[in-house]
Amino acid sequence: MQKIFIVEDDLSIVNSLKNVLSPEFSVVTTLNFRAVVQEITESHADLVLMDITLPYFNGFYWTTALRQVSKIPIIFISSANDEMNQVMALSMGADDFVAKPFNLAVLHAKVQALLRRSYHFSASELVFADYHLVDHALIGSTAKVELTSTETKIVQTLFEYGTTVVPKDVLLAKLWENDDFIDTNTLHVNMARLRKKVAVIGFDKIHTVRGIGYVLG
Repeated sequence: MQKIFIVEDDLSIVNSLKNVLSPEFSVVTTLNFRAVVQEITESHADLVLMDITLPYFNGFYWTTALRQVSKIPIIFISSANDEMNQVMALSMGADDFVAKPFNLAVLHAKVQALLRRSYHFSASELVFADYHLVDHALIGSTAKVELTSTETKIVQTLFEYGTTVVPKDVLLAKLWENDDFIDTNTLHVNMARLRKKVAVIGFDKIHTVRGIGYVLG
C-alpha cells in the first residue's frame, strides 16, 4: 500500500483527507512542524500533500528543503491560491497545486495520477547531441543532473521527437494523462524550471516555437 504524507495543521481538513484516501493508501500526518523533512524521509512516504500556511515555517520553505534530499511527488493544497503562489510552489519543486476548498474526489484522482506518473514510468536510454537520458538523470560528457518524474517525461518526449516540434497538447497529454488535468501554465513553469536545471550541465537545446510547442536544436 502506497503512503501519503499530509503536511496540514487544520485537523478538519486532515480528517477529510484521511477519510477519502485511507481506503486505498496508508496515510500519515506531521507530528512536529519543526521537523517536517525529517518526518517525511523517515516515513518512506510515496507522495506529500503540502499546505502553504503552517506553524513555524511555511510550505515553500519545506518544499525547498525537501527537494534538496528527495524527488518525492508533492501536491500543494492551499487557500492561498493566487497565481503567484501557484507559480512559486511549482518553481520550488511541487508537481501540482490544488486550491482550497477542493473537491475531494478530484484531489483523490490527482493523487492517483501523480503516483502513476512517478512510479510506473521508466525511461530507456535516449540520446540527443551527446546527452543521454537514463532513468531520471540527464547525463552530459562531464556531469549529470537528476530530474523529477515530470521533468523526465518532458525530456523523454523531446528526445523521442528529436528536431521535430513537439506540440504543447502532446506534452500536456503525456504529463496529465487526460483532459481533466491539463494546465498550460503548469507546463510553462515546469519547462522554465527544467531549462534552468539542465543549463548547469550545458544543455541549452530546448527552444520554444511560439504558439505551437517546443523543439530540440
